[in-house]
Amino acid sequence: RFENRWLKKVVAEYGFDFIISDNRYGLYHTSVHSVFITHQLLIKSSVGRWIERILQKRNYKYINRFSECWVPDTASENNLAGELSHPDNKPNIPIRYVGLLSRFTKKESFNPSTSLGISTEKKNHLLIILSGPEPQRSILEEKIINEISHYNYTATIVRGLPGSAVVIPSTNMIKFYNHLSAEALNSEMCAAEYVISRSGYSTVMDIATLQKKNILIPTPGQTEQEYLGIYLQKKGMAVTISQHDFTIEKALVIASAYSYQFPAIANEQLLTKTIQQLLYQSEKPDLG
Repeated sequence: RFENRWLKKVVAEYGFDFIISDNRYGLYHTSVHSVFITHQLLIKSSVGRWIERILQKRNYKYINRFSECWVPDTASENNLAGELSHPDNKPNIPIRYVGLLSRFTKKESFNPSTSLGISTEKKNHLLIILSGPEPQRSILEEKIINEISHYNYTATIVRGLPGSAVVIPSTNMIKFYNHLSAEALNSEMCAAEYVISRSGYSTVMDIATLQKKNILIPTPGQTEQEYLGIYLQKKGMAVTISQHDFTIEKALVIASAYSYQFPAIANEQLLTKTIQQLLYQSEKPDLG
C-alpha cells in the first residue's frame, strides 16, 4: 500500500508512460501500463500442495493488478525454474518469457599464435560465493574457512558482505573479498573450474549463461532454493548438496564424476524484443 501511494504521487508529477516492477507488488497503476517481473509464479512450501495453492491464489491476486507479467526464463522445456515459472495455472494477465537475465558474458583471452580466443578457465580453481540471510551465511562461511586451508589449489571467496569493514586476510593461493563488482565477479566466474554458491535464482542464471560447472548449497529453510537445487540436479545442470552434508572435498569428488549437461542458451534478445514490442504498441494509432 505504501509503494502504491508513493507511485501515484510520482506518476502525477512525472507522467510516466510505463512502469516495470521488479517483484514489487505495490508498483502498479490503473492508468499506466504496468509490468511485473518474477520467476516465482508458484511459491513452493515445505508444508504441502494445499498451502502452495493458497499462496498462488494470493500471489495471483496481486500480480493480476498489473498489465502483464515478464518471467526471466525460457518458455521451452529447457528452462531453469521448472514449476516456479511454469505452473499449470497462470495469472489472468499476459505472460511473456523474456529469457535469462544476466549481467555476465563469457570472457576469452587472445592467443596471437592462432588468432583465436581461448578460455580463461583455470584448472582446479574455485569461486565460492557466500550470500543470504544470517545466521546461515556465517555458518557456511565458517565451514568454508575451516576447510579451504587444506585445499591444494587456488580459490576466490566472495563473502557477500559489501558493507563490512572486517576483512579476512588473503594468501597467495586463497583470495578473500567482502564484495566484488559485477565486472570482477564475471571475470572470477569465467576463471573458475567450479563455482560453489547458494542456489538463488540470480546466481543460477549467471551460472547457466556462462555454462559453468557448479556446486549448489541451498540455504536451509528456503524452499525456493531447495526446489531449484533438486530440479537443476535432475536436469544435469548442477550438483546440489545440503549445507549439513557439505564439505569441499566431498563436493569436488561428486562434481568431478558428474556429467554436466547445459542446454544451448540461444541469444534471442527476448527482453530487448519484448521492450521493443511494448514501445511499438504504444506508438500505434488508436483505431477504436
